[in-house]
Amino acid sequence: MNFVANLRADTDAPSSLRTQSKLKTRRRVLDSARNLFMERGYEAATIRDIASEAGLSTGAVFASFIDKTDLFNAVMAEDFQRQLEIMRQAVRVDDKAEDALVAIFEAGYRFHGPQLPLLQTAVSLSWSSGLGGEFGERPTYDMALPTLAEVLARAAARGEIKAGGDQALAAELLWDAYVANFRRALFDGWTIERLVERVRAQIRLILAGLA
Repeated sequence: MNFVANLRADTDAPSSLRTQSKLKTRRRVLDSARNLFMERGYEAATIRDIASEAGLSTGAVFASFIDKTDLFNAVMAEDFQRQLEIMRQAVRVDDKAEDALVAIFEAGYRFHGPQLPLLQTAVSLSWSSGLGGEFGERPTYDMALPTLAEVLARAAARGEIKAGGDQALAAELLWDAYVANFRRALFDGWTIERLVERVRAQIRLILAGLA
């Protein structure tokens, strides 16, 4: 390595260490915030408590996030991305439409099953003017719909459903059914298996309208 390269490496090293330190701090804050939002809800979980849970000062939290709204946004955005990846990975190209759609939604139910209180908080806050309605299921809806549309397009190509059907509307109805079923888990104590059974029946009904 020549002198210029050595100098660049020496100069970059502190910057890289600072970046890693910031990322580790951010990770600790996000993990602590997720735990407290689940345990106490959005309103009761304070920045001071989140900082204490993470073993940090409140200043360290504010160095990474503007306020509690920004922090909650980051927690949910991370969860939405994880959920979407899990749902996408559940799809097998050769599956028939019904099985592919059930696999997608079952993956979503299993992802949220252990953290239903956090999901409930996000959905309720999605109607809050103070949070701009940015949470709830909307971000995932926007990202997941193309995956559902892709499944329906493959089904049309294989002749499972009519090629001329309103696949865009069907994808929206499928998503609406999937989300609505969470109420059963939140308020009626439904198991994931029962949710999957329910969503399969809903999928069959919607696909029948396209057949």
